[in-house]
Amino acid sequence: MKYQINYENAMSNHGNWDRICRVMQRASAGESLVIGFLGGSITMGSLSSTPQTCYAYHVYEWWCRTFPNAKFSYINAGIGATDSQFGCARAESDLLRYEPDFVVVDFSVNDESTEHFLETYEGVIRKLYYAEKKPAVMLLHNVYYHDGSNAQLQHAKIARHYDIPAVSMQSSIYSELLAGRIENRAITPDDLHPNDDGHELVASVIIHVLEQIRVSAGMEVKSDSGEAEKVPLTANAYEDSIRYQNDSDVFTANGFVADQDRQDGITDIFKNGWTANQKGATITFEVEGSCIGIQYRKTIKLPAPVAEVVIDDDSTHAVRLDANFDETWGDKLQLDTIAEHIEKGKHKVQITITETHETDQLPFYLVSVITSGKEK
Repeated sequence: MKYQINYENAMSNHGNWDRICRVMQRASAGESLVIGFLGGSITMGSLSSTPQTCYAYHVYEWWCRTFPNAKFSYINAGIGATDSQFGCARAESDLLRYEPDFVVVDFSVNDESTEHFLETYEGVIRKLYYAEKKPAVMLLHNVYYHDGSNAQLQHAKIARHYDIPAVSMQSSIYSELLAGRIENRAITPDDLHPNDDGHELVASVIIHVLEQIRVSAGMEVKSDSGEAEKVPLTANAYEDSIRYQNDSDVFTANGFVADQDRQDGITDIFKNGWTANQKGATITFEVEGSCIGIQYRKTIKLPAPVAEVVIDDDSTHAVRLDANFDETWGDKLQLDTIAEHIEKGKHKVQITITETHETDQLPFYLVSVITSGKEK
């Protein structure tokens, strides 16, 4: 390790270690275990030189080294530029179906520090923490290295409420930058995504906490049979999110064409949706819930088409879906919240192409409709 940091500041919430200790005890007994990660581009390994030099893989390697008699599987469910709202909708398909035993979750730089993301973050944490297999969960707070910002203020409320261990780069690595002991460009080229050294540093902070827990793993821990599900801290409409793509039966299309190209892994994000390039093309969904989100492609290949979405024929509150992206780093999987905490029940969602251009290089790409907050 090239850099020295104060690891004692790393744990932003001590939490209950029992679940992680139980996983370590099972690992010591030589069981087969699944180590999983859910998050955005940092978790995915963006700007690491190889998939094996990202923080997630380093943490997975620690499990393999520390418990050589166990058999471990590695699941990286990181997708760049995605937040916990999308995490709620994909936690089952991208991670839980593999029945992970230990999960690290990080949406702290893609979520904003708002009440909305407090609720969506609680939704994804509840979905993981109360999954049938009851995996051990650790929360990770990455950070913007130019100003120390992230959503930790909101996410920490969830960590405390559910008594889950949480690890912070804001109070460990970033504080070393502020003190001048680490230069930004030594660990990140863009003040967000770590390079290989930065990923190694992030992993070392997580591993430091895991080592502390490992010392306790030999001690007697409580059975998980007595764990009571806690009352949600928020309205918690997002825990039951459902994602509709072109294999569903809830839509009718006029001018929107289903994309039948095969998806190559979860990071092949613009697949299983619909395209349209003619003004007036429409697609209509009949869905149920109290929160509605629309996923579509924002592209740097300008100009691009524009659409609008209308809920329950209320055109006075139509929402614009602008596929033009004024960034340079690449096309983005955009998720817009169109309705939040409206009346629970069935709703009509109609998307119409309202603006096209002769020089459009790409069609409008509708990736999915996500609904949350159904009647229990």
